[in-house]
Amino acid sequence: MQAFTKQYGVWAAAALALAASTGAIAQDSAKAKPAAKAKASAVSAADMKHLIEGSFSSKGPATVEGVLNQDAMQQACSQYPDRSKVPAATAKKIEAAELKQVKYPGDGKWLGDWKEGEKVAQNGRGMQFSDQVGGTNGGNCYACHQMTKAEISFGNIGPSLYQYGKLRGNSEDVVKYTWGKIWDSSAYAACSNMPRFGHKGILTETQIRDVMALLLDPASPVNQ
Repeated sequence: MQAFTKQYGVWAAAALALAASTGAIAQDSAKAKPAAKAKASAVSAADMKHLIEGSFSSKGPATVEGVLNQDAMQQACSQYPDRSKVPAATAKKIEAAELKQVKYPGDGKWLGDWKEGEKVAQNGRGMQFSDQVGGTNGGNCYACHQMTKAEISFGNIGPSLYQYGKLRGNSEDVVKYTWGKIWDSSAYAACSNMPRFGHKGILTETQIRDVMALLLDPASPVNQ
């Protein structure tokens, strides 16, 4: 019995020592946690430029300059990775500046051929390193929008454009807004994910007219 009691005492002492050691480790760990939360140093513009120049090379329409040379809108929007967090005052300033850059058709002809517009909407090629410089670009509209019932493969990053003209009509305001939205999307939604097709020269004026017809012509499959 004395041997058991003695052995039990050894076990108890060992258990207490282990508990004390564990508590000390836990306290040390707790003290160390704030240091782990230290913020990483910000990446400077110079650092980013160095990284891009060191990992990207110009080929075809895709150029280092095209990536590095940001205009005022791109510089402003780059400050807000979450574009829904752009301050209202900043957004209004961007939209006002971009709206001034919209070029409306000088001859007053807004609509082209919706059949050609459908081809533009379906075509996702252009501006890639494997494309020819100065080649014809597509709009790739279906990547972000539903447009017709016939095409079942479409994205939903942007709103559905099905029955766009049928629902909105073809008033002067609607026509002008639609042209402006295609030409420079940030004129109406600051820091939009939608490319500035006209302003950046992605689509020609003729192509934009054709896409306008696809959206607004009553005979277009969009409006059936």
